[in-house]
Amino acid sequence: MSKQVKRLDRVIIRFAGDSGDGMQLTGDRFTQESAAFGNDLSTLPNFPAEIRAPQGTLPGVSSFQVHFADHDILTPGDAPDVLVAMNPAALRANLDDLPKGAAIVVDTHDFTTRNLAKAGYAANPLEDESLVEYAVHAMDLTDMTVEAVKEFGLSRKDAARAKNMFALGLLSWLYGRPTESTVAFLQKRFAKVPDIRDANITAYRAGWNFGETTETFVVSYEIKPAPMPSGTYRNITGNLALAYGLIAGGVQSGLPLFLGSYPITPASDILHELSKHKAFGVTTFQAEDEIAGIGAAIGASFAGSLGVTTTSGPGIALKSESIGLAVMTELPLLVVDVQRGGPSTGLPTKTEQADLLQAMFGRNGESPVPIVAPRSPGDCFDAALEAVRIAITYRTPVMLLSDGMLANGSEPWRIPELVELPAIDPAFATEANHEVSSGSTHAGESEKREFWPYLRDEQTLARPWAVPGTPGLEHRIGGLEKGDGHGNISYDPANHDFMVRTRAAKVERIAESLPPLAVDDPGAEDGHGAKVLVLGWGSTYGPIGAAVRRVRNAGYQVAQVHLRHLNPFPRDLGDILQRYDKILIPEMNLGQLAMLIRARYLVDAVGYNHVRGLPLKAAELAEAIGSLVADAEGIPPEQVRLADAFHVTTSGGES
Repeated sequence: MSKQVKRLDRVIIRFAGDSGDGMQLTGDRFTQESAAFGNDLSTLPNFPAEIRAPQGTLPGVSSFQVHFADHDILTPGDAPDVLVAMNPAALRANLDDLPKGAAIVVDTHDFTTRNLAKAGYAANPLEDESLVEYAVHAMDLTDMTVEAVKEFGLSRKDAARAKNMFALGLLSWLYGRPTESTVAFLQKRFAKVPDIRDANITAYRAGWNFGETTETFVVSYEIKPAPMPSGTYRNITGNLALAYGLIAGGVQSGLPLFLGSYPITPASDILHELSKHKAFGVTTFQAEDEIAGIGAAIGASFAGSLGVTTTSGPGIALKSESIGLAVMTELPLLVVDVQRGGPSTGLPTKTEQADLLQAMFGRNGESPVPIVAPRSPGDCFDAALEAVRIAITYRTPVMLLSDGMLANGSEPWRIPELVELPAIDPAFATEANHEVSSGSTHAGESEKREFWPYLRDEQTLARPWAVPGTPGLEHRIGGLEKGDGHGNISYDPANHDFMVRTRAAKVERIAESLPPLAVDDPGAEDGHGAKVLVLGWGSTYGPIGAAVRRVRNAGYQVAQVHLRHLNPFPRDLGDILQRYDKILIPEMNLGQLAMLIRARYLVDAVGYNHVRGLPLKAAELAEAIGSLVADAEGIPPEQVRLADAFHVTTSGGES
């Protein structure tokens, strides 16, 4: 039969099922197909904290959302256009997120009385009127899969496991995805078990053919590639980009990279990835606990390596004393915090950005450390490089604040050319740096030179970094307060005050090396700038950018600034804040950056705060921005209309 092909500018698809149904793999393969096709995309994996949650229950639902488009997009999307639900629990857990009219592709096989009860259904939603406002495509994907692969002699249970590939094939046909990469992936992944390999490939192709031949779907969809700057691209997650950034930092500085780490969700993938790259001088040490991990990393820095430790919020709590040691010894160290929902064990697999104040103040004594935060999965590479630059140049531990959304999400990333990467000079001390008198001789006083470990560079205030074993550079460092210059233990009150202020001044000195902030305010050039500024940090960049686009598309002015450096703040931030009547700071916490901004710059910043374990929703944020713009412009709130701006064409940006 002849089928219609309809062009769309973007689609949001969510694959959902039991945690054993392979939804993460299915979503990842659809993402890779879309990346190979050339679409811009953004993803949001969402899975249970339990290794194997109770089958068929709401806590056991795993999902993967992918937003792909023919234009530049910034978020995984607020609400899916299509839900693929593999069981009743997956349907119930995700139904509230669907807009009316959304398509639902549902596997009917597990809609039994027992499974419906597990999901909290009193009646089968496929048989009553509860889904009448959606486009429901109900079919027994499991039975069709088992029938398609019966030639391979698998048990019914093993055959049914390929149903995710049948669903992937169907959706790949529906949205015109290329199939070659998935077939090649399956051939490689199951190369040692030919029957499983062939069954998965057959199920995938059967799903494609079903879409092509069935009368259930009379329309397929086309989403053209997105225009992008020239270069070589790959799809990348935040954890992978961060690992690559650390490797690049080691190469650009000429230092061996040492990772001392204890596995913790959602940071463990960084350890897994770095362990593969011994060829780049990377050594990974999976420690017995968080304290041992950072202790080993500090030892590696003392010995002249690039010391790194990775963790999440609970691990930062355990590492805090050792971070203070690195502050006192003034050694380069990278502390990567992939933030997750808290406090305590909290929501291990959900995202949050509530560790900012912990990074800023979570140590005893006056112990400031620089803080760097990436804004997107691909930006984790550049943020890691910047953290390496600061740590080595200024001889200080640096906190790198990623989060679960960035760590597990993905986007297209242009692989940089080597000439684009910054050179980072560790500038090791090679000779004694201080002249001292050795007393009188027959020819008068003689002079000799010693190595003082706390003599500072005039520009950066960094102390010299001497590799142990270098002749003539013997020295002591440790956790007790040091005397200025010579570095011997000192309990002198005036010296302690001076050293505390010097360490703080060194961190503040970093601001002199930062470029001016990029202010996105289209009307400012002709003197008609916005009155409202949206200030953000970390992974809120995507939702803020999408919300700002919506407000502008509705005809209102709003400016945007995003911070990578949270300590010290960029030097021009204060002047920028003073230009605007109102400032909105969206965060996935209860207002931590807002607190710092209000205290430092005495501006009446307003917070927009949610701690749901999920990214901020652009549509809701746009409404908050619109209300603030109306207040600033003196427009009655009921006259602000953003609904017409929700659908945006290719030239208008994200919908």
